[in-house]
Amino acid sequence: EVQLVDSGGDLVEPGGSLRLSCAASGFSFSTYDMTWVRQAPGKVLEWVAHSDGGSSGRTYYGDSVKGRFTISRDYAKNTVYLQLNSLKTEDTAMYYCAREIRGGAWPNWSQGTQVTVAS
Repeated sequence: EVQLVDSGGDLVEPGGSLRLSCAASGFSFSTYDMTWVRQAPGKVLEWVAHSDGGSSGRTYYGDSVKGRFTISRDYAKNTVYLQLNSLKTEDTAMYYCAREIRGGAWPNWSQGTQVTVAS
């Protein structure tokens, strides 16, 4: 059974930092692309960051987070991270990690971790 368990969300002041974690199990973590998405109250789901599986190491970011957020993986721990720096109030959202399959679908999601940026 595929499981994604995330953690690390918190209340932080503008300009602060957080690191979100997503522990994966039940599939070959190293071979799958992984994605972070977020959803703020009353807003549509927003794609945040993507990490290619395999050996490429390629990463991609949404325009709103480029230069501030970093996605990374620990293959020994089957965990994907999202480092959030220079946080803004508009980064407030529920953050989810997802396993991406061929065609860009996200069939498996974490339970979500809340990030709140406020002074």
